[in-house]
Amino acid sequence: MDIVLLIKAAIMGLVEGLTEFLPISSTGHLILAGALLGFDDEKAKVFDIAIQTGAIFAVILVYWQKIRDTLVALPSQRQAQSFALNVAIAFFPAVLLGLLFGKVIKAHLFTPVVVASTFILGGFIILWAEARQKRNPALARIDDVDAMTAMDALKVGLVQCLAMVPGTSRSGATIIGGMFLGLSRKAATDFSFYLAIPTLIGAGAYSLYKERALLSMADLPMFGVGLVVSFFSAWLCIRWLLRFISTHSFVGFAYYRIVFGLVVLITAWSGAVRWVA
Repeated sequence: MDIVLLIKAAIMGLVEGLTEFLPISSTGHLILAGALLGFDDEKAKVFDIAIQTGAIFAVILVYWQKIRDTLVALPSQRQAQSFALNVAIAFFPAVLLGLLFGKVIKAHLFTPVVVASTFILGGFIILWAEARQKRNPALARIDDVDAMTAMDALKVGLVQCLAMVPGTSRSGATIIGGMFLGLSRKAATDFSFYLAIPTLIGAGAYSLYKERALLSMADLPMFGVGLVVSFFSAWLCIRWLLRFISTHSFVGFAYYRIVFGLVVLITAWSGAVRWVA
């Protein structure tokens, strides 16, 4: 058993769990961490997607009451049916565009410089969204995910597709995009979590199936460590974030994105850090 490899897997799992549901891009952080650790070959790319499943189990645990109530009520209650349909509608655009353009995006955009640039751009968009809603709180017309229409869900699903560009952040796209579309900060965050369940489980399962020839039974310890660390770190992060947004905005995350993106660009251009292996 390669202890160094397991340590790298644990670090990557920690990065995934702590960043997946914050508007700071887990994929971007995984690309940068993988470049620094020398953990960025084809198998590592499959690993990065697969360990998202651990983070999703954390979402299921935190939101289990709502998920269970929806499943129980699904055969008979219109509200539960509407909620499940909205999640399915929002999920569909990412499936379609992912199948059409996923390979091209991975081949050309999964680089530290692209990640850093989208970090910075995304930071300014978050500042814009927060300033816009602060000036006019009435723009947040939807306070609860059950009040969303099918058209609201479709719009959020289309915005989620922007996250196919690494560094954008799936959570950032759906939460901040949701705020632009009239959701409150809390409603946008909740729907982002629910939408993450089919999106990330689907992405993980598809990646494992497609790249199954790269994997063997010897990889199980590495994947197991990544999944477990991702689960526990994501569980802590989700619980913290739900408390945080009740009294704070996302402005701090915007400044983090801008500063971190600038650091990556400056160190890459100066040669201080060799981000690309």
